Amino acid sequence: MQLSEIYRPGSLGLSIEIFPPKTAEGDAALWENIERLAQFRPAFISCTYGAGGSTRDRTTELCCGIKSRFNIPATAHFTCLGGTVYELRRWLEQARASGIANIMALRGDPPAGQTGFRAVAGGLTYANELVKLIHDEFPEFGIGVAGYPEVHQEAPNADTDLDNLKRKVDAGADAVFTQLFFENANFFAFRERYDAAGIPVPLVPGIMPILNFAQIKRITGMCRAVLPEALSERLEAVQDDKEAQFQVGVDFAVEQCRELLDAGVPGIHFYVLNRSQACEAILRALDYSPAVI
Repeated sequence: MQLSEIYRPGSLGLSIEIFPPKTAEGDAALWENIERLAQFRPAFISCTYGAGGSTRDRTTELCCGIKSRFNIPATAHFTCLGGTVYELRRWLEQARASGIANIMALRGDPPAGQTGFRAVAGGLTYANELVKLIHDEFPEFGIGVAGYPEVHQEAPNADTDLDNLKRKVDAGADAVFTQLFFENANFFAFRERYDAAGIPVPLVPGIMPILNFAQIKRITGMCRAVLPEALSERLEAVQDDKEAQFQVGVDFAVEQCRELLDAGVPGIHFYVLNRSQACEAILRALDYSPAVI
């Protein structure tokens, strides 16, 4: 199922994002967690693509496994750092032959140890260029792109960031999935500007259930997402109790999702960090069913 077919009036597009594990033990744990999440019949499961294209083959392998084991559409992340334009085309041909339904088209993050983005010689520099390549030459794919409610860390200002997003959609993207956020007010303000800019495709909020305080401080520090002071204080107060931290994170995400759903978002994209428990608890608390929520 392509992204353009998922977000329809009267339905909620649930999606889940995973990443390629580095060990056989990680693989086994991931499949167990996907099996638990598969009962909720997400519209698709996406698999990330390592910095610098380091997990290109693993991304394809996992997407194929998701489709064959669970009959759930898979979305493969793909970046400009995948190689030259020729190599990008070859990978897209492989993904098409593998039955991958959708591509999350991203500029990509530099490999560890490299500061700043450096385009591959003979490759592409911007995500909108990758979107255009896929849209023009591989129309079988649905195309998702990233949006930033609290502004991309490299953007000089919010207006430039929104212009960059509009450029990606104009190039052929079917849906926008946001960076994780914890302040719904920031998402709603972003959505107002998004709508005012005339961007016509669904805007899907990205939610990351908090598993522990140290981890989420590190993640928000890297992407500059706002961690509300009240939430930070609640987590800090129980930072020596893993179960309590988990419950604070679940409770917060349930309320966050309820407010988003009441405000009419077309779907929710969960960053589950290859673990199912928090997402399961959130969906059960929301009385989620595959048909409606």
